[in-house]
Amino acid sequence: MKIKYTIYSLMLSSLMFAQENLDFSGKKNLISPEINGQNVTFRLLAPNANSVQLQGNWFPSKGMEPGFVDLQKDKDGVWSFSKNDFNPDIYTYSFVVDGVKANDPNNSYQVRDVSSVMSMILIDGKQSENYKVQNVPHGTVSKRWYKSNGLKEDRRLTVYTPPGYENSKEKFPVLYLLHGMGGDEEAWMTLGRVSQILDNLIAQGKAKPMIVVMPNGHTSNAAAPGESSRGFYKIDMRTPDIFSGDMETYFKEIMNFTESNYRVKADAKNRAIAGLSMGGFHSLYISANQPKTFDYVGLFSPAILPPDEKKSSVYQNLDSKLKTQQTNSYKLYWIAIGKTDFLYKNVEEYRQKLDKMNFKYQYVESEGGHTWSNWRTYLNEFVTQLFK
Repeated sequence: MKIKYTIYSLMLSSLMFAQENLDFSGKKNLISPEINGQNVTFRLLAPNANSVQLQGNWFPSKGMEPGFVDLQKDKDGVWSFSKNDFNPDIYTYSFVVDGVKANDPNNSYQVRDVSSVMSMILIDGKQSENYKVQNVPHGTVSKRWYKSNGLKEDRRLTVYTPPGYENSKEKFPVLYLLHGMGGDEEAWMTLGRVSQILDNLIAQGKAKPMIVVMPNGHTSNAAAPGESSRGFYKIDMRTPDIFSGDMETYFKEIMNFTESNYRVKADAKNRAIAGLSMGGFHSLYISANQPKTFDYVGLFSPAILPPDEKKSSVYQNLDSKLKTQQTNSYKLYWIAIGKTDFLYKNVEEYRQKLDKMNFKYQYVESEGGHTWSNWRTYLNEFVTQLFK
């Protein structure tokens, strides 16, 4: 009996040292967030705090600052806030305690956007059903390195292959999906929920099985922060490569890697390119400079024109390049933006240019602004129209 007790004590001791960040005290944790349908209550135990605020991506911004609400403190030092009308979607939030930003210590689900790490919730419903892991066949997500001769380095991208890819000999169409200024090759997977959306739409018969390639659009970064030889550096979305033309110039290397390493249908009718914000800008210029390459182009809240002082050849003579793209034909040129997006006027002016050229496109105008809520919705709508 004594031997058994000693062994048990040693096992418990080893477990506690191995899992050094776990709390074995038995203290009862707060429930936060507490989700009941569309009603959510956020709570934070901070008895010595003078003020606690909640920042959430559903609050209207206050100028350049995120929107927030003040929490109320009870007699036990618990600060709380409830909202009973969340629409089905994914939301991110943080607490601000006496001016210091903090994530919810009772919520294990977090996501990174640029340099910000935020707590995350998912509200069930029709709009968000494709963002969840459902009981359907699943694709495979890989992080691959490819050699860029133009940029003289190995670079990383994320690749989604559809369910059953490994066990078949079939060739598949490809969607090249590009992130925004604040993203990297992980953004569409974590914030955009690409694998969940594709798994579910393919299972529903609403989308063709396809390969999705998500490269890093910042050519001065080989990979997401902390994932390259640069190590752990301070993250800044305003990298020097923006509007340099490098992404557009060397994009063919990404296509060559994909077509050499995956079973793809390597022709225009089986290629699509799309992106959000900066990725929409890249998609516009990549497709304009390679007018026989993509039959499907998606511009989600796209940035349109580079600064005048940038003279890369990929940005020059856009009108003539669009005319060539128009002459060579395409199946879908899809533009979407929110009514309150700060890029709305730029997109409106670009549409006027296309209208004067009789350049055919589909246009979707949604509520809201420059948000992942819109971009997930756009992806849901766009991929169902591909490769028909």
